[in-house]
Amino acid sequence: MCQELGRHIRNAYNMVLHKFGEKLYSGLVSTMTFHLQEISISIEAAQGGLFLEELDRKWTDHNKALQMIRDILMYMDRTFIPNTHKTPVHELGLNLWRDNIIHSGKIQTRLLTTLLELILRERIGEVINRGLMRNIIKMLMDLGPSVYQEDFEKPFLEVSADFYRAESQKFIDCCDCGDYLKKAERRLNEEIERVSHYLDPKSEIKITNVVEKEMIENHMLRLVHMENSGLVNMLLDDKYEDLGRMYNLFRRVPNGLSTIRDVMTSHLRNTGKLLVTDPERLTDPVEFVQCLLNERDKYDKIINLAFNNDKSFQNALNSSFEFFINLNPRSPEFISLFVDDKLRKGLKGVSEEDVELVLDKVMTLFRYLQEKDVFEKYYKQHLAKRLLSGKTVSDDAERSLIVKLKTECGYQFTSKLEGMFTDMKTSQDTMQEFYAAHGAELGDGATLTVQVLTTGSWPTQPSVSCDLPAEMSALCEKFRSYYLGTHTGRRLTWQTNMGTADLKATFGKGQRHELNVSTYQMCVLVLFNNADRLSYKEIEQTTEIPSSDLKRCLQSLACVKGKNVLRKEPMSKDIGEEDAFFVNDKFTSKFYKVKIGTVVAQKESEPEKQETRQRVEEDRKPQIEAAIVRIMKSRRVLDHNNIITEVTKQLQSRFLANPGEIKKRMESLIERDFLERDTADRRLYRYLA
Repeated sequence: MCQELGRHIRNAYNMVLHKFGEKLYSGLVSTMTFHLQEISISIEAAQGGLFLEELDRKWTDHNKALQMIRDILMYMDRTFIPNTHKTPVHELGLNLWRDNIIHSGKIQTRLLTTLLELILRERIGEVINRGLMRNIIKMLMDLGPSVYQEDFEKPFLEVSADFYRAESQKFIDCCDCGDYLKKAERRLNEEIERVSHYLDPKSEIKITNVVEKEMIENHMLRLVHMENSGLVNMLLDDKYEDLGRMYNLFRRVPNGLSTIRDVMTSHLRNTGKLLVTDPERLTDPVEFVQCLLNERDKYDKIINLAFNNDKSFQNALNSSFEFFINLNPRSPEFISLFVDDKLRKGLKGVSEEDVELVLDKVMTLFRYLQEKDVFEKYYKQHLAKRLLSGKTVSDDAERSLIVKLKTECGYQFTSKLEGMFTDMKTSQDTMQEFYAAHGAELGDGATLTVQVLTTGSWPTQPSVSCDLPAEMSALCEKFRSYYLGTHTGRRLTWQTNMGTADLKATFGKGQRHELNVSTYQMCVLVLFNNADRLSYKEIEQTTEIPSSDLKRCLQSLACVKGKNVLRKEPMSKDIGEEDAFFVNDKFTSKFYKVKIGTVVAQKESEPEKQETRQRVEEDRKPQIEAAIVRIMKSRRVLDHNNIITEVTKQLQSRFLANPGEIKKRMESLIERDFLERDTADRRLYRYLA
């Protein structure tokens, strides 16, 4: 065999050497063409499934023969063919196979039909010979990209589009959204697997585009809005798996994710709007905020588990919450009340990590508020009450929240809050020094604990006079003398409406209790040491407690079951000016220490709301003016609209400035010669100072 091959190589070499290369080349073409025509007849004669097997077998034989011919004609391939610009031997063999076999009239159509039929059978669940398919497809690829694309890929993609168009229509008419997405996902994976087994890898993007277009893109809106099973139902029922599948499929098509995002945003805004405007929810601020946090947690989990923590979905969630939280002007107050509830009792016994988690969630809602200064006002009031009554669960938790607020809004936002803590600590030290100086002369009588509050740091309280019992009044005077003697240039004003007292009381059958009450309640109860029965008018005249406070005070002492140390005539839930009061000799409690709270509305009354709002508006004026001055100092000359825009931008971390108020502040600054209007263009303002 080797000797014969060597002889053939020498003969071919000699022919080229003696200028018979043209004869050798043309003889090769005609011989190979004749041989392939005979093979073509053999392949055409193959019946049914044997057709591809015969084609594959003849292709294998042809490749082996071609390899041998190339070896024999190696010298011609290296010299004659490059010099005469003819097609190299191996490429010639492939071209002749293409022209005489693949493009044969009786084979070309049959081959395409057979391949497409086998793929269809595989799509409907039949098992086919993938190895044979791989060999035939590889043959088409070896014959050149144009052969694979024109003779197979283009028709394959067209037929696939028709198949998936029909199938998607059938599925969408009979399946719910979740099932449809499962079928679409399965089909997509099948096509990717098919490519990996026997198609050109470059076909993957093309066939997946076909499936995506026909099964997803063309039905996107119908799928997301599908009744009882579309996107909104998946969101309501926390169907993480279905939502994840929708996300992964829709991200493959143009505008897919924006379609999901828009529907989610619309649904979230609608449900959020209903939540913050529901009159029933507005009666319980703590429950109101808890519902917001639950909603936020729900969508955080969906975005994390189903939407790949997609930033664009996070942004949509944030913008939706910012939209509906600010629809309710009382949201800042309610969030502060929620914090107040948690820091008074709700976080008792909770681990430090869980406390931080709750505070972080509160901060998330806080960031959505446009009127952060309103929150600050309420938070300061609630913090003051917690600190003064000693009702805070944890000083660490209180300080942690202040640090978070400081990080979010800067030092200016929290400086007064930090001042409140400083006052509490200073007051403790002051009381120790007071008792160290006067403890001996005070003896074992009543004791006094004073918290000295810096006026600017604490919420402003109306100074209400109240006649304290003589013993307490003397103690207070002693402390005043001591404090003013050790601190020059200061003034003390007693805030009796903010104090508490512990009283030892003996009832009917010698039952002893220690009552924890407010200063006002103490003033009332001490009166009954010298009287069995007192009218409302007598109590009011003796104590000089304001009428509204006195009524709440008496209500809590006489009308609250289990805490009614007084009785009233006539018996009713409300306090009237004609009522009379006396000690309840039958009062009993299983506890020695009895805490009697003051009946208060958790939320502000309408006049209080108006007052808080007015104080907020007043506080905003200097901030708006300061922002205008900062901007004009830097820009020197600026038109009206740009000033409004810049001021709004500078102040948005604290509140949303009203353009009308900004204009008023500009007028005020003009009057005080900080600004002037341009004489030529009245819309322009100039900085003067």
